[in-house]
Amino acid sequence: MASLATNFTAFLFLFPVGLRRLVCSSSTYLKNPSFYRSKPWFFSDQKLKNLDLYFLIISLPIASFSEFFFFLTFSGHPTYKYSFFMQSASLFLFWVLILVIVFRESYDSFLVNESFVYILAAVSFLVEYSLTGKGIVGIGGVVYELLGHLTLICATACLVLSIRPTAFFAEFFLSCGLIFKGIWFLQAGFSLYTDAFTFKGCHKMSLSVDKGNVDVKCDLEEDGFRGEALVNLLFVANAFGVFIGSFLLFALLSSYRNSTCGEASGPLLAQLESDIRPIPEFELE
Repeated sequence: MASLATNFTAFLFLFPVGLRRLVCSSSTYLKNPSFYRSKPWFFSDQKLKNLDLYFLIISLPIASFSEFFFFLTFSGHPTYKYSFFMQSASLFLFWVLILVIVFRESYDSFLVNESFVYILAAVSFLVEYSLTGKGIVGIGGVVYELLGHLTLICATACLVLSIRPTAFFAEFFLSCGLIFKGIWFLQAGFSLYTDAFTFKGCHKMSLSVDKGNVDVKCDLEEDGFRGEALVNLLFVANAFGVFIGSFLLFALLSSYRNSTCGEASGPLLAQLESDIRPIPEFELE
């Protein structure tokens, strides 16, 4: 079902969104931590800086309909047909989420509550989690199981933000989770779907219609065990890389607190400014 191309596409979706969210949320938090409030999307006054949002609006429905087309034309095992259909529904849910965010920014903010947006995001992540690694066993199963853990982290962070939008730690974990998911998708694409970068003694992932599952074929059982151990090691190494890089980026942004990244241009900005308007001081006579 998946391939290096689809995993690379997922990387192009997730990594830039997570990185931009981390930069904008950190910049906003560093300006005034006491009045920080998370936003469903950090809009910019310059339309070109919102190019990633427009890209998602166009590409997500195309990807959803492509998955649905594969679902209708795929002649293999019924499990894969069901998986294609559910993946299409998951992509469609994320597209609806983007449209809700745009609607909230363009019209009256009271029509769509921020908590609802984060709850919808959490539901979308949970739907994705229920589909992650379905029908994949062996080394590939370990890879996608770890990917599912990252999806749960993103869902949990969204639930926390729906209750407490001022929780910067939840925003930080959501941003890092998106970045990590994108990198791990790319790692999975190279490790599972190419012969050049697969594990020693193993071959790229192949589909077995008769058995109803997908697996990485290894010459020896020991090769499979070694491959699973290397997957866990790669996951830990990527985790250290993401969090160290995130903290270094946060430290770098702390020296540029006047950055205007992530300022909302519509009702969100008006609401934020009203929330942080200083209380007038009275002079003592």
